[in-house]
Amino acid sequence: MRETVTDATGRFSFADVQAGAFTLTVLAKGFEEKSLSATLQTDESYEAPPVELQASAVTTEVRVTATREEVAQEQLRDEEKQRVLGIIPNFNVVYVPDAPPLNGRQKFELVWKMSVDPFTFVTTGMSAGMEQANNDLKGYGQGAAGYARRFGADYGDNVIGTVLGSAVLPAVFRQDPRYFYKGTGSRRARVLYAIANSVICKGDNGRWQPNYSRIIASPAAGAISNLYLPAGDRLSAGAIFADAAIGKATGAAENIFQEFVVKKLTPKTPVYARKQPPNP
Repeated sequence: MRETVTDATGRFSFADVQAGAFTLTVLAKGFEEKSLSATLQTDESYEAPPVELQASAVTTEVRVTATREEVAQEQLRDEEKQRVLGIIPNFNVVYVPDAPPLNGRQKFELVWKMSVDPFTFVTTGMSAGMEQANNDLKGYGQGAAGYARRFGADYGDNVIGTVLGSAVLPAVFRQDPRYFYKGTGSRRARVLYAIANSVICKGDNGRWQPNYSRIIASPAAGAISNLYLPAGDRLSAGAIFADAAIGKATGAAENIFQEFVVKKLTPKTPVYARKQPPNP
């Protein structure tokens, strides 16, 4: 097989070609090749006719990849649909083991959804009603005004604790405020995991670390609530830290409940969460 390259005008030639049948193939990058055949007699020259090449079909592969922030936002929308028995918000739990971290705006969005959910107002109203019936926080008095003060104080306690522990401090310390469901392993391993998650959390870098956000948020929220409680019902510093310690124990129990019960009662966990292997 002999090869040559055309000049600038597309002309080419071969010398000393033996007589007989031959096939001439023309190639150019980006074009379909074209061949023509003929027979060359002895002492004969051959001039090929003009050859026109067709542009070859080009297949282009386009891959669209979402950013980590976009993936986190989509997963957050799914989390905001999670409700135990279809009623009780279960927004602060993630069933995706490798979920990307939330940015600061997304952490505040999650807190906002929890704070303004109708169920939050219902439970706050029930709590204020029980306090009214037991005459807790006597400084607020009775009647509609007393109930309104108790409702406002309870709602304030809830929102302040949630904002500090799930948005402000996680944004400062770059920590993920959500509970990462484990779902597999021995019962003992899952219980220990749930208990540990009352004092540790995933950082935005994906590594486990002490949960500074929640550790600081509990006493800080207690101290702030002292500012609007009736003077006779305000807590001492020791009582505030004792309440924070009780809150950690309660959080561990809630995590165990999350690990073994809540997912079964939550109908709208993301489909992709059920397909992915759980966090080891």
